[in-house]
Amino acid sequence: MSSISSPVMRRTRRRSSDREQPSEWRGRLPPRYLSAMASGVVNSINVSRGGVPKWPVPEVLVGVQGLSGDRQRWRDHGGPQRAVCLYALERIEALRGEGHPIGPGSAGENLTLSGVDWSLLAPGAELRVAKVHLLVTSYTAPCGNIAGCFAGGAYERISQELHPGWSRVYASVVAPGLVRVGDPVVLLSPAR
Repeated sequence: MSSISSPVMRRTRRRSSDREQPSEWRGRLPPRYLSAMASGVVNSINVSRGGVPKWPVPEVLVGVQGLSGDRQRWRDHGGPQRAVCLYALERIEALRGEGHPIGPGSAGENLTLSGVDWSLLAPGAELRVAKVHLLVTSYTAPCGNIAGCFAGGAYERISQELHPGWSRVYASVVAPGLVRVGDPVVLLSPAR
């Protein structure tokens, strides 16, 4: 047998070396897979001077305390760990299909995203929206203030405990910046 490697063995060796993970994403999915599963866009940016619904704006500064111009009526809403509320346009459309009169911003989310695999946005996930870096901190607990978005006032339809995968999520702001409608959204790492 010759000591020269066959082309097949060389390809195999290259492929196995391709599988070696750089230390910055060890234990996570490689970026090339994440971008295919979790790239999307900002469909709507929503703010309010207090309460719901939140109204669309074309752009906003996102800081550690939340979105510029956005206020909450209740003390248990907002703050650094709940600076940004996110929801998926695809979930809103599915809820509309069930007969609920929900729309972007009506359930109180600040950023309505489209094209992102919502099942990957769980506490611990990190994403980039334009140049803003967000860390998902928790699922939201729906309250009676959003009852008007749901047929029969059934706001628990988006409760993570009752309907896993249908909740909005809260995020803290790791790196602030400007966000515009149409900006890209990329999942940096899913929840661990």
